Amino acid sequence: MTSEFKGGVITGKNYIKLLEKCRNEKYALPAVNVISTSTVNAACEAAAKVGSDIIIQVSNGGAQFFAGKGADSFQAKVQGAVSFAIHARRMAKLYGVGVVLHTDHANRKLLPWIDALLDEGEAYYKQHGEPLFTSHMLDLSEEPLEENIATCKAYLERMAKIDMSLEIELGITGGEEDGVGSDVVDDARLYTQPEDVLYAYEQLEPVGHFTVAASFGNVHGVYKPGNVKLRPIILKNSQQHIVEVHSVRENPLSLVFHGGSGSSKKDIRDSIDYGVFKMNIDTDTQFAFTRPIYDYVMKYKDRLYRQIGSDEDPEVLNKKVIDPRKWLRAGEELFRDRLVEAFEDLKGIGKRI
Repeated sequence: MTSEFKGGVITGKNYIKLLEKCRNEKYALPAVNVISTSTVNAACEAAAKVGSDIIIQVSNGGAQFFAGKGADSFQAKVQGAVSFAIHARRMAKLYGVGVVLHTDHANRKLLPWIDALLDEGEAYYKQHGEPLFTSHMLDLSEEPLEENIATCKAYLERMAKIDMSLEIELGITGGEEDGVGSDVVDDARLYTQPEDVLYAYEQLEPVGHFTVAASFGNVHGVYKPGNVKLRPIILKNSQQHIVEVHSVRENPLSLVFHGGSGSSKKDIRDSIDYGVFKMNIDTDTQFAFTRPIYDYVMKYKDRLYRQIGSDEDPEVLNKKVIDPRKWLRAGEELFRDRLVEAFEDLKGIGKRI
């Protein structure tokens, strides 16, 4: 079936339509962290290659890198995120793909960043009739449940006015994601309780559209086999608890899988059956981008430190070898290919609204 959406950023009603499609057709989309125009371009290229929508997200640290490490820290994080969004919007149309624009983990100390981005989003909405970003994420999972949800509710009230969605986190995802999180976590807190999910649902459902990153043993990064014990059944139990209490349809919540790098295909597929529509991927794509650059450096190690000469030919010109576009493109290609693999794992090939 031909997609009615011809490319661009997916927001508001179109975002809800996308999540309904994921729920009904039992697939999910990769949500890839980006830190540069090169990684945005590679993400759009991957989506175009498989004929699917994609979720592209930026962290607070990633946003600063967009603006440059030499700029004022706070403003760099705000304007870097805006720059990311504007570039991604143009590339989405150029590549003809549907892109969900999202900001990743923001704990309480990063709320001023979210406030500033909402200022930007409201101004954009006033001018264009849609928000700058599709959604923002608040990660207040280390706080008491009531405080977490009360803050999320206040933000959702503001975001709903400009057709934005909010992603919340319940339970703690182990490891660290760009400065947010901790390697020292009580194992019990890695597994969200269905009662907590029900509480969030009852508080937020009347306010606006939201998604939930419910922890089921997730850990950021890649660890040795056996060190991470995922329990996707927690997602099923949480969904079923809401159904039983409120007599709503199956899988009433749209869920998010954090710490997706290195996960088994079975855990991924089970989580999709239980309502996951979005799987975050960062560590795997970081490695995919970096590895071919290492290979390139090793291949030309006798030429990259000088403009003229090699071990075999002292007069050879190295201009083409030292051109950053050569090794950046090598990184983009494997980054793209790793995302294609993620689309396959998530049953998301050829899926567009």
